[in-house]
Amino acid sequence: MKAVEKFKSMSLTGKIIWLIVALLVILLLWRVGTAIFKKNNSGGMRQAAVAVVISPVETGLIRDLGQFSGTLIPKSQFVVAPKVSGKLKKLYVNIGDRVVRGQVVAQLDDEEYRQQVLQAEADLKVARANFEEARNALELARKDFERARALHQRGIYSDSQLDLARAQYHSRESAFKVSEAQVANREAALETARVRLSYTRIVANWETGAEVRYVGERFVDEGALLSVNTPIISIVELQPITAVIFATDREYFRIQVGQPVQVSSSVFPDRKFPGKVVRVAPLLKETSRQARVEIDIPNDEVILKPGMFVNTEIEFARREKARLVPFSAVVTRGDRQGVFLADLENKKATFQPIRVGIVEGEKAEVLEPVNLEGYVVTLGQHLLQDGMGIILPESARPGQGQPRPGSFTGSGR
Repeated sequence: MKAVEKFKSMSLTGKIIWLIVALLVILLLWRVGTAIFKKNNSGGMRQAAVAVVISPVETGLIRDLGQFSGTLIPKSQFVVAPKVSGKLKKLYVNIGDRVVRGQVVAQLDDEEYRQQVLQAEADLKVARANFEEARNALELARKDFERARALHQRGIYSDSQLDLARAQYHSRESAFKVSEAQVANREAALETARVRLSYTRIVANWETGAEVRYVGERFVDEGALLSVNTPIISIVELQPITAVIFATDREYFRIQVGQPVQVSSSVFPDRKFPGKVVRVAPLLKETSRQARVEIDIPNDEVILKPGMFVNTEIEFARREKARLVPFSAVVTRGDRQGVFLADLENKKATFQPIRVGIVEGEKAEVLEPVNLEGYVVTLGQHLLQDGMGIILPESARPGQGQPRPGSFTGSGR
């Protein structure tokens, strides 16, 4: 209480000086305590040992893989539709049926078209009869004209009589040409009627690709009245089948036509299907910043179906004799990436900076240093600092071969 009363009785300047001195004393005591704590704590860390699991640095194959998800689509697909209108009399195929090139898949009611063919044939007969009549008339007119010309030369026929014979000849000649054109016209009409009749037999045909394809969908039933180009069925090509994936700009420039691809599906977890990149889009879509890539996959068993979800792996690069460490062993200390090497003799862990190359699954390639060897810490490394003691598995004792995870031995102190 006396101290408080004495502080209250001080002048303003005295109070300020007293507060500054008190703050300096508190700051000095805090810094001394922090230094003592750090010293004791660091000394404890140097003496502590961490139980770890280690793994040897190996040499082997590693691949740089691009992994993508995608969807299967038919290699090609088209719709079969009639070229003429009519009633669907018979549908010979259904969903899932095999279809070969040139197979008749449907039949329209053709009675009307058969009558059109008969009518066209009759019209052609009339035209040919008219043609014969016109040809005979032309022949008679030609003979009359030649006789009139001969009589005119002898002075028997007048000029007017010769002109009349010439006019009749030219008239018959024109009629003959008209009848000849009519025959050609009726022949074309007959051919058109026959073609229209043939269109009532609806055929599935294609120029290239597999000889055998399949019915994907059926759009109408028998008895339906169809107009021109009404879809009846769809035909899909499943051998080979195509996988569509989308690549971002980071992978886009690494994908090339002809690259081998491994395709897998959750439907067949134990199988890998080989494929090949066949098309790469020349642009990336603005909305997604991705490019379309198409992969052809042999499908001899026809077990891969359009619409299935697949995973794909594209191999960009491989190293046959790469220096490998488990990716779990790679840690970051400060701004450096590295691994902790296990000293089996002294039971110490040494931090070794490395430069990582390809990462495949749980394996990482070490580019630098090129002569890295020994054992790296794969479990417990996040608790380590350079030079700390470690507790090794029993099988990691010097002279006992490759270590294995298990019980631990040694104190490392």
